[in-house]
Amino acid sequence: MLVATAGHVDHGKTSLVQRLTGVDTDRLAEEKQRGLTIELGYAFGEGGAMESIGFIDVPGHHRFINTMISGINGIDLGMLVVAADDGPMPQTLEHLQLLRLLGVERFAGV
Repeated sequence: MLVATAGHVDHGKTSLVQRLTGVDTDRLAEEKQRGLTIELGYAFGEGGAMESIGFIDVPGHHRFINTMISGINGIDLGMLVVAADDGPMPQTLEHLQLLRLLGVERFAGV
């Protein structure tokens, strides 16, 4: 199963993938420096039921929407991440619309 994160910038998409897989998907020095995802990140589950799950961590910032769209093509599940202290924001809704537009039929809200 291929799962892609979706949601507003700084709502915890990368942190969630890291907690689930142990992999920090922000690899670029610029991503570390700026504290935001710029390129697609990839991680795979390890052991048990997680073994057959791949994660694509997409950028949440509106300037990187083309990269986000590239990352959600052909996925099995969209994992819409919303920060509890912030609630749905503009990119949350935009990402949800893009998931639907590209035919993603299964979602999980986190």
